[in-house]
Order: sequence, then structure tokens, then C-alpha cells
Amino acid sequence: MSYTIETIARVHSPYKQKFGVARQPGLVPAAEVCIELQPEFHANSVHGLEAFGYIWVSFIFHGVLGEGWSPLVRPPRLGGKRKMGVFATRSPHRPNHLGLSLLKLEHIKTDKTVKLYCSGADLLDGTPVVDIKPYIPFVEAKPDAISGFVTGKPQELNIVWQTEAMQTKLSTKQRDVIAQSIAQDPRPAYQNIPERVYVMNILDYEVKFQIQEQTATIIGISLHQA
Repeated sequence: MSYTIETIARVHSPYKQKFGVARQPGLVPAAEVCIELQPEFHANSVHGLEAFGYIWVSFIFHGVLGEGWSPLVRPPRLGGKRKMGVFATRSPHRPNHLGLSLLKLEHIKTDKTVKLYCSGADLLDGTPVVDIKPYIPFVEAKPDAISGFVTGKPQELNIVWQTEAMQTKLSTKQRDVIAQSIAQDPRPAYQNIPERVYVMNILDYEVKFQIQEQTATIIGISLHQA
């Protein structure tokens, strides 16, 4: 039996490309997104949701739809060298390319369209959303659960801005999104090339940086040219 899943919303995100997107929700608290519901979903569809602190967002990994999937993948947590079954990971390369994120619900606006503003996001700009549910802690929080090969929060990189001028052109919120995102080390897990310059398109900027040992140095920032 086959099913059709309709897009109920689209995501407006600071992450404009796959490279640099937080690998899990909550790792970059400053990453705020707006989930804009399709016009047919009016204010009634979110009545009562404002009373919840977090929401589950089901979405499509649209950025990798053309890349297919594999029964074995290489999780970054294992250095990108050891393979695990796709259903033992959160890889976007899945049979149905479905994703699930737990996001902090900041506020809701219901004017021309319904917009949910969330933080701690790991969603690419334009992501199709297929469902939204409230998070219920007493049912869903299992702090003592065994977590397999995932052991604690990954170590973050130290962030250095090469010049103060790069920081002064940005707002505090913009600096936080950029710094917190790079601190998660967006490189492929197997890659360690200190001289390489990485480029991340985030917010409205093209950000260039290098990574040596546990320090990322931001060496350039300019408005992104579409």
C-alpha cells in the first residue's frame, strides 16, 4: 500500500546550504527558524500549541533526495570510518528521507499565515514540513535510556575571529549563529586539512574559516552573492 504525504509548511532558516547545518537539534541555540504553514492551515490548526515549550517537527531531507540511500552509513560520531545500519543512525540518506527534530517553540504569529518561531534548529532553508506535534516530557523524556554509540555532547571547537572588524559588522544574534554553528565542526568526520579554507553560506553571508586542532579561525565574511 502506498501513501501520499503533503507538505504542510516550509522552513525559513539561516542555513542556506547543507554544509554547516547543525547535525542535531539543540546544539546551536541561536539558530532560529520560522516554520510557515501553508495558507489552508489557519489559526485553529495551532490553537493550544502556544502552551507547549517544545515541538516535534517531521520533515523531508529535501537536500539529499537525489542521492538515494544505503543500508550502511558512516556516522560522524564514529569518525566517518565505521559503518552502522541506516536505522541505527540519524543519517539523512534514508529510504523515505524523513527527518524528526525537537525544537524549542519561542512564539507563534497568526496573521496572513501561521508562523511558528523556533530555536535550536537543524533545518535547511526551504525544508518541507509534513507534521508538527507537541512534545510531552513525562511521556517522551527518557534520560536514563541507553544511547548506543552516541556518548554525550560532541566537543566544540574554539572560535577565533581573525579581525574585530568582521564582528562589528554583525549583530550579536548573527555572531552567535555563525560562531555556534562553526563550533560544531561541520567538516566531514574523516577530514583534517589545517590549510583548507571552508566556506559556509549562513544567514545572508558567505563565511570563510580554517580549522587547526580544536580551534576554528574565521578569516573572512561577506554578503552572499546569489
